[in-house]
Amino acid sequence: MDSTGNCDCDVLARLGSRVRTRLDAVFDARRLNDPRAEIYCIDRFLGPAHCRHLIDLIDTVAEPSCLVDDSDQTRTRTSYSSDIDPDDRLVRRLDARLCALTGIAASRSEALQGQRYERGQFFQEHCDWFDTQAAYWPRERRCGGQRSWTAMIYLNAVDEGGTTDFTRLALSVTPWTGGLLLWNNALPDGRPNPYTMHAARPVVRGVKYIITKWFRTHDWQ
Repeated sequence: MDSTGNCDCDVLARLGSRVRTRLDAVFDARRLNDPRAEIYCIDRFLGPAHCRHLIDLIDTVAEPSCLVDDSDQTRTRTSYSSDIDPDDRLVRRLDARLCALTGIAASRSEALQGQRYERGQFFQEHCDWFDTQAAYWPRERRCGGQRSWTAMIYLNAVDEGGTTDFTRLALSVTPWTGGLLLWNNALPDGRPNPYTMHAARPVVRGVKYIITKWFRTHDWQ
């Protein structure tokens, strides 16, 4: 265990190296130009029909989003979210594609989660890695350990607003239909990377839909 209480640094370092090498060999994956974080994108990862189907699934199950520490989220996160039907044929196909892209076993990945942001809704600056000093960490450690990589797919273009801002990189990403963002939540040595802090800025006009998948260091329960 290191000084942060994170037992998974070695695993995160190995995963980072393996996925990085894999993505660098994918012809349509490009790394965004900032050496402080490993952020990749693929422009047309999903087609419009697939995106529309996933939007319909999100609308069927969406409920107010919550936070991992179960705190009051009204000042931090105001979107809707829910796990989407894992038995849906297109959901299974997408799950398999993301695992194949990263080379991370499906057993180490969380279920696909859909999010919907309506006008004015947001998610303030946050990280996807877990605070190993927090009260929730023993639970998450048992559930699969630290989060390694995040995959985020935009299902539609937003009329105005709704950008994903990497707040410590001055990097702002505008949603585009079928686009994939994929980033490593750890530094090359496996420690949490503070430059992956990000925020979902408020939607000004329209509605924003995304799919998110998180990968863990161990089998997800």
